[in-house]
Amino acid sequence: MLLVHGARSVLWHAKRAPSRTPLHAWGLAVQQHRGHNKAAVALANKLARCAWAVWTTNRAFRDAPVAA
Repeated sequence: MLLVHGARSVLWHAKRAPSRTPLHAWGLAVQQHRGHNKAAVALANKLARCAWAVWTTNRAFRDAPVAA
């Protein structure tokens, strides 16, 4: 529930941000195609996956993906 509330906050701030991160842009694109609630849940899922990856690998978060 807290991740969904956090995702709603991210979407709200993304609309008003002067510059958007890739996460903001992705969330707003999902919101435009699927609606606010589904976008909030999708963004919460993405945030949970990022948090899990950082937690399990013991590495710092990097916004850009690393090429394999």
